[in-house]
Amino acid sequence: MTVHEISELTGVSIRTLQYYDRIGLLKPAAYSPAGYRLYDEASLETLQQILLFRELEFPLREIRAVLCDPGFDRHAALEAQIRLLTKKKERTERLIALARAQLKGESAMDFSAFDKKAYEEEARKRWGQTAAYREFEAKTANRSEAQEDALGAAFLRLFSELGALRGQNPGAGAVQTKVKELQQFITAHYYTCTDDILRGLGQLYAADSAFQARIDAAGGAGTAAFAAEAIAVYCGK
Repeated sequence: MTVHEISELTGVSIRTLQYYDRIGLLKPAAYSPAGYRLYDEASLETLQQILLFRELEFPLREIRAVLCDPGFDRHAALEAQIRLLTKKKERTERLIALARAQLKGESAMDFSAFDKKAYEEEARKRWGQTAAYREFEAKTANRSEAQEDALGAAFLRLFSELGALRGQNPGAGAVQTKVKELQQFITAHYYTCTDDILRGLGQLYAADSAFQARIDAAGGAGTAAFAAEAIAVYCGK
């Protein structure tokens, strides 16, 4: 099937499928003589895995680390995903019940429904052995919520500073210095951000609507696209 047919069948946008190819998350089974991406049944199975992980709120970088792990077992992964999705469903049902109680004017000071630990712990147990996941867990394990908020704010400040440079060429010295700071920040606080990973992140910033909105809110309209261009230059495209 072509990328257009896959998009119509699955509801995943063509742009997203192209992005998954670029970052090595979902490679086409083959290419047509005209250079069009072609997908087979195995591709669809991989895409289903990706979408299930996305439903469980896994970042794309962690999904790629899991799927590329030599020890990845699809059957075992599906069983674990069923358990996690069931826990997520139960949590959603508790949230609905809480909202209904509030709608009726019942004062229920119960915040347990917002707790994600049940399925997050299951995820760590099942997939926490990958190198990328271990590094991310190690660097974030002992941070308080306030520290995480502070790091998030610092991360967005980098994009605010990058946005202020939008009038310059993406390859300009000041812009490239800011991209290097971004890479160093990710490595210091989250996981080793190689040029290859940074290149994928740059594409994500421009392709994912949620990332794009947040980055543009920090640095001004067009900052996400500008960051993607600057990162592409930094990483040698």
